[in-house]
Amino acid sequence: MNSTKPYLLRSIYEWCIDSDFTPFITVVANPDLGIPMESEKDGEIVFNISYTAVKNLVIDNDTISFEARFNGVSKKLELPMDMVKGIFAKEVNQGIAFQEELKSVDIKNRTTKDTEASNTPNKPTKKKRKPQLRIVK
Repeated sequence: MNSTKPYLLRSIYEWCIDSDFTPFITVVANPDLGIPMESEKDGEIVFNISYTAVKNLVIDNDTISFEARFNGVSKKLELPMDMVKGIFAKEVNQGIAFQEELKSVDIKNRTTKDTEASNTPNKPTKKKRKPQLRIVK
């Protein structure tokens, strides 16, 4: 199953552009990605990805890639989608933050005991009934 993250990123980006807002993304700081670490704060870096700030922006299902200038030097970045923590409009501080995605292996390894343990003991369980259709005149 495809992740919803790239679709949500593209939609918030389009909303920002249509509303004349400046779209920013927050990314996990990682020196292996070629991200300038002097901009790092609290383990993340914030990028302005507006069409005036970057060139050749591509948000596909696996990566976000663009060219940007850092201290006057142009650099092409390719950021894996799982490194993106959120996207927001600078002017109104609205957007979306993403939770860490569960890997499909983790979901498959969950047992019914894990699920039952997370339910509150005071919550009664409802019996599921088969849906019925009736003719309304």
